[in-house]
Amino acid sequence: MKTITLDFQGMTLDDLIDIARNGAKAAISENSEKLIKKSRCLIEKWVREEKNIYGVTTGFGDLSRVTISSKDTRTLQKNLLMSHAAGVGNPFDQEIVRAVMALRIKDLARGHSSICINTVRLLIDILNKGICPVIPEKGSVGASGDLCPLAHMSLVLMGMGQAFYKGELLDGAEALKRCGLKPVQLESGEGLALTNGTQVMTGIGGLAVYDALNLCRLIDIAACMSLEVLMGSRTEFDPRIQQVRPHPGQAAAADNMLRITQNSEIVSSHKDCCRVQDAYTLRCSPQVHGASYDAVKYAAGVIETEINSSTGNPLIFHDTEEFLTGGNFHGQPVALAMDFMAMALAELADISERRIERLVNPMLSGLPAFLVSDGGLNSGFMIAQYTAASLVSENKVLAHPACVDSIPTSANKEDHVSMGTISARKCREILKNAESVIAIEFLCAAQALDLFTNLKPGKGTLAAYELIRESISSLEKDRIIASDIQAMKKIMADKKLIKAVEDKVGKLL
Repeated sequence: MKTITLDFQGMTLDDLIDIARNGAKAAISENSEKLIKKSRCLIEKWVREEKNIYGVTTGFGDLSRVTISSKDTRTLQKNLLMSHAAGVGNPFDQEIVRAVMALRIKDLARGHSSICINTVRLLIDILNKGICPVIPEKGSVGASGDLCPLAHMSLVLMGMGQAFYKGELLDGAEALKRCGLKPVQLESGEGLALTNGTQVMTGIGGLAVYDALNLCRLIDIAACMSLEVLMGSRTEFDPRIQQVRPHPGQAAAADNMLRITQNSEIVSSHKDCCRVQDAYTLRCSPQVHGASYDAVKYAAGVIETEINSSTGNPLIFHDTEEFLTGGNFHGQPVALAMDFMAMALAELADISERRIERLVNPMLSGLPAFLVSDGGLNSGFMIAQYTAASLVSENKVLAHPACVDSIPTSANKEDHVSMGTISARKCREILKNAESVIAIEFLCAAQALDLFTNLKPGKGTLAAYELIRESISSLEKDRIIASDIQAMKKIMADKKLIKAVEDKVGKLL
């Protein structure tokens, strides 16, 4: 089993995916162990000196004015986790929880917190042994970090809360026991070190960004399939058009689509027809897809910065033996990026749905109504387009940015919050909806290609079509379409479709 060593810097999105989805184990470097121990020594020294340190020798939030005696520091940490574990809603998926734990370990590995090394080691063991703390999805306002969900995660370290282990829901103590682990008693400052950070919104965002980057490739393939059967032109992909408006995403999308449709007999067959220009959903596909790709790339940059950042408070700098209080827990960078990406993904679904409509509408496509023979007896892809329309409309509601809202918390001490975790959750939901819409476009475009038996599509288009038809047969008569949509989404998720096309036309984007 692969092990990913987390250090001060260097964690990538691929590392996060390997841990969250592929079962990779996590470890911290020797350098990180030294940094953690150095910072912990300073905390213990300052506690002995009775220094006033937020969250270590004081209460939290608006209660920071309350000084806590040294004999009560352990109780303070336990109380912090119990009181802050106030989440509601469905528990996060296992992959999100694993991402959150990995990112929390990564933050602690940078050595700027008051955590004890044994606590970090236990969190690593919980992750590596497959214990999945139950973290309700709702309750974070995105500052001071993801306090509520991270408190739920951290309860298991003390043998409290709940966790899934091998599919069984257990209390925290039992989950640890089954893995031969013992709970820890948190020392001064550790509760805050575990909960004060942006790892929940960043974990959700990291998984969403990774999938969105793949979706940007997939939609170019789907659009090419639709363009061919709708008798569209390749002129709009000419590099000269992109050079005079040099947005990188637009150029990348146009280049993808030019190569995917290369050597298309279908496109060549109507190059001298009377149509002057294609509809916008075809002609402007590089501009629309490309703008969304640029937005996703921006979000990816924000996430990659965040996963290699220290987001706690206070931050300890052992080189100068100082602690500084600040606001690195504020999720505004992630919130803005996730809201931006949410709108970008909603637009991908939107343009895809309009191409679906063109495919199933005989007045626009010249193809049989709803892409099925014996129409009337068979409804074909009629309701699949309804589903796409429903998802697109839902996305329009979800795309409203969460970060523009702020509700003061902690007696107005925390008077501007990011709502970044809501931004990330909404973005992930929009992503799922967009994946379903684009899956429907693939199904409709492949069905339409079945009608072009005497003409070959472009190299990439043909590769995509053939791969789809290996798993999903042509729709000869009505059947349960939901099964086909799920099968198509599985083909999209395992990257075989992208690989099949790239084997013919080269790397996309």
